[in-house]
Amino acid sequence: MPGPYRPKPTYKPGGRKPDPRLNQKKDENELAINNQIHAAQVRLVGDNIPEPGIYPISKALAMADEMELDLVEISAKADPPVCKILDYQKYSYQQKKRAKEMKANSTKVVIKEIRFGPNTDEHDFQFKLKHAQEFLQEGSKVKATIFFRGRSIMFKDQGEKQLLRFAVELEEFGRAETMPTLEGKRMNIMIAPVKKK
Repeated sequence: MPGPYRPKPTYKPGGRKPDPRLNQKKDENELAINNQIHAAQVRLVGDNIPEPGIYPISKALAMADEMELDLVEISAKADPPVCKILDYQKYSYQQKKRAKEMKANSTKVVIKEIRFGPNTDEHDFQFKLKHAQEFLQEGSKVKATIFFRGRSIMFKDQGEKQLLRFAVELEEFGRAETMPTLEGKRMNIMIAPVKKK
C-alpha cells in the first residue's frame, strides 16, 4: 500500500533553501545599474560619451567609473540593452519628481451617489437636489439612482421622468452624460460637473 503523498522538495535535502527574495520581482520603475547589468555587451547612448555604440560591459563600466557616474540600463528589452552613463541618484530623483507632478496634475474623478425612490416627495427631492448641486460645485460627478422595491418597478416611467427632471434642474451645475438606464431594480443617470471657464 503506498504511503502518504509527500511533495518533492524544491531544494536538495541538507542543502541551502532558496532565498525567497531572489524570486521577488524588482519594482517595474527600478532600473538595473552598474553590476546589476548582466549583458555581455551594451549599447551606450548619451551626450557624455565620446562615441555612441556597442561596448563590452567591462569597458562601459570602466568608462562610468572614470567619470565617477553610474552605468544605467534604460532599455533592458533591446538587444543589446541600451545604457546611459549618468548620476543615477539625481536621475531617480528627477523621475520621481516628474511622476509626482504628473499625479498632482491628473485630478481624480470622485463619484457621489444620490438615491431615492420612484415616489419621492417634493421636499425630499429638493433636499437631494441641493446636495447634488454641492457635489457638482466641488467637482464631483453625481450618480442619481432610483431603487424599485417590490412592485414599485411598475412605476419605472415615473422614475425615468424623475431622473430627467433631476438632470434638468441641475443643468446650471452639471451635464447628464447618459440617459436614465435600468439595471435590474435600479435606474441610474450620471451627471458630470460643468467646467468653469
